Amino acid sequence: MKTPQSVDNRESVFLVGVSLKKAPRGRAGDPSAAGRDSLEELEELAVSAGAKIAGSVMQVRDALDPATLVGRGKLDEIRVEAEMRHVPLVIVDHNLTPVQLRNMEKGIGTRVIDRTQLILDIFAMHARTREGQLQVELAQLNYLLPRLTGRGEELSRLGGGIGTRGPGEQKLETDRRRIRDRVSKIKEAIETVRRQRTTRRRARQAVPLGMIALVGYTNAGKSTLFNALTHSEVLTSSKMFATLDPTVRAVRLPSRRRALLSDTVGFLRDLPPDLIAAFRATLEEVQEAALIVQVSDISNPHHAEQDADVMKVLADLGVQDRPRLQVFNKTDLLSAYELAALVQANGKNENKIFVSAVTGDGLEELLKRMDTALPVDPLVRVDLNIPISDGRHLSLVHACGRVLHSEVLDGHMRVQTELPESLARRLEDFTVPTSDSSELREAPTPSKT
Repeated sequence: MKTPQSVDNRESVFLVGVSLKKAPRGRAGDPSAAGRDSLEELEELAVSAGAKIAGSVMQVRDALDPATLVGRGKLDEIRVEAEMRHVPLVIVDHNLTPVQLRNMEKGIGTRVIDRTQLILDIFAMHARTREGQLQVELAQLNYLLPRLTGRGEELSRLGGGIGTRGPGEQKLETDRRRIRDRVSKIKEAIETVRRQRTTRRRARQAVPLGMIALVGYTNAGKSTLFNALTHSEVLTSSKMFATLDPTVRAVRLPSRRRALLSDTVGFLRDLPPDLIAAFRATLEEVQEAALIVQVSDISNPHHAEQDADVMKVLADLGVQDRPRLQVFNKTDLLSAYELAALVQANGKNENKIFVSAVTGDGLEELLKRMDTALPVDPLVRVDLNIPISDGRHLSLVHACGRVLHSEVLDGHMRVQTELPESLARRLEDFTVPTSDSSELREAPTPSKT
């Protein structure tokens, strides 16, 4: 009996890339090469969205056509390619205006989406938390609103029911009104969720732990590094934007201090402001961080350009001057000669560390550098006298500090410990005066009866 062959249900797509002969400001190098790199990145995005790449075309122009982006002649060429390959969808590596989108769909005869809509689709796949889903829907509706013209029939699925169309009201305006109403409701729901998360963050900040945020270009290996440092099992994937919702775990530093490590969404070049707002939940973790660990895929030949794009986003967030470590990840993909040359080129910069999250090479050094660079709560040595019945403060001492000596006297736990400075201030009521603490260290341990 023959076994049925597996069916590939992925949607076939055709990719269109456009590059200008003159390089954009701030971008050095060959413009056509930059366009090809961007098209390769678009292919990775499409695969992450579940697409099957049927083909692609790259065009280099003096200027973008305001009506069709690529010009009428190229539009006919794309239409022929799409018909030959029987693709129902064309993805353009550019952010299309409503006019360009409408004209391209009309000229090609198939559905057309741009880079922004593709990323929003991936966001919708990966959003797991309530706020993440609301933020993505809000970004999708804001993207959709100016593009309703001429597509009213397709978008009629957004609403329906008796009483939605009054006398003389056009259906297109009804769709716009529905979207605006939905946007208002989503914004209210997002503010409610944000207030709840702010309350949880304040409760978390009651325990004095420094926040360390992992940032970097998408697919730089941040989640794999996060798992290696925190011994967690956060989803790791070679697909772009596999991590969208914020994940926070505790990590123990060599000084015995505990810190909170946050895994954030990967950045991408030329992200529109609406997309940055769509993952504001993770970016707020970056803004709260006392230390930023920027992760780079050192095996990628374009990692310097990717790092520059990451720095642009950090500047937009106003955290470009925050203490920062540069981590070059995926050293296991380099030869020994390549790695040695890169290490020598970077000199002995204490803010640059070479690691492999897969093999574990360099992770101990990274933890040491994180411990040194974290500007939160230097360790101080204190002597405390805490009632045995006060389990809350005793557990806090053991969880956040290093106990050097302890003994039980008269229903109290006398503890000599190293604690973060802010926690020591909170425990001032239990602090033993200096003369008494010296007696504690010199006193013999009570004999057991």
